[in-house]
Amino acid sequence: MSDTPDEPNAPRPEYRRRRREQHQPEPAAPDLILGAPLWSGEEPVLPERAAEPGPLRADTMPERRSFLQTERPEEPARDGMRGALNRLGLRLPPGEREQSERDDELAVSQHWAGPRTIAVVNGKGGAGKTPTTILLSAVFARYGGAGVLAWDNNQTRGTLGWRTEKGAHDRTLLELLPEAGRLLGTAAQSADLAHFVHHQPREKYDVLRSKPIRLAHENRVNPDDVDAIHAVAAKFYRLIFIDSGNDESDPMWLRMIDHADQIVVATTTRDDHAEAGALLLEALAQRDARSARLAEQSVVVVSQADRNATPADVGHIVDGYRSLAREVVSIPFDHEMVDGHLRYSSLGRRTQRAWLSAAAAVARGL
Repeated sequence: MSDTPDEPNAPRPEYRRRRREQHQPEPAAPDLILGAPLWSGEEPVLPERAAEPGPLRADTMPERRSFLQTERPEEPARDGMRGALNRLGLRLPPGEREQSERDDELAVSQHWAGPRTIAVVNGKGGAGKTPTTILLSAVFARYGGAGVLAWDNNQTRGTLGWRTEKGAHDRTLLELLPEAGRLLGTAAQSADLAHFVHHQPREKYDVLRSKPIRLAHENRVNPDDVDAIHAVAAKFYRLIFIDSGNDESDPMWLRMIDHADQIVVATTTRDDHAEAGALLLEALAQRDARSARLAEQSVVVVSQADRNATPADVGHIVDGYRSLAREVVSIPFDHEMVDGHLRYSSLGRRTQRAWLSAAAAVARGL
């Protein structure tokens, strides 16, 4: 019998003998490919591996300070002695007065999600509703940008158009009404409103006028008309300030309240104006739950229409409203508010600051 094995790759007998003599283990048969055992009908036994570490849980990860700056550094003071020293090379923070002004500017600069409607009210004529509407619109447009509308919702000779600049046309809300359906359509653009509103180039807001030269019954609109105008305004403007009439029982006036997100009571230091505003708030508190909430969250603007009014006169009105409204702001006498076109930029520095405070009080309630 031959010593040559039948299998061509089997080791020769001499080789096996030599390996035994040298007490060396015989090499395994060539059944490994790349270190993995070939299938032999039984499950291979693999060497155990050390368990790999899993991902860190969020609650066990160490805190890391972000490279991004999360706090807005306050700019150095610009006004007063601190501002003067900063112009010489120092970096002093603003004082309390300047910081308060900056906070108010920031409040009126913000934009809200969705339009907001502010109704300016008082049942007494001459109480300052139109100046309040104009100057609040101007402040919000000045600091917060475009998208502010002042709307004259007055059925009895509203004068908002008389105290603001006229555009290139004479159109009023009466000409807008027939076009409301088209303006609410998908093809309408914001520039289409220029046919009906009067832009204030210096103050950056728009005015929707009434037509005071017509008789009251010819100028009157119904609640559905108020709904249509408001729908157009809410589509194209972020803030809508409504100058109202004096008849609180008029359906047009009541519909305005239904659309309002906040009300502003305008009054002067005259006792009859102040009393009319207070009675209005008390009446709204009794109307329904929504109106009561508007009254409770209202802002009262007390304008010193009489230059001879004393601080005690102003304080008497302001203190009397504190239990009726959320905030009360007083406005000093300013000759520029008496008559004619009314511009925020024409007011004295102290008056401008007061109107900024009034606007910030409104912003805090939106």
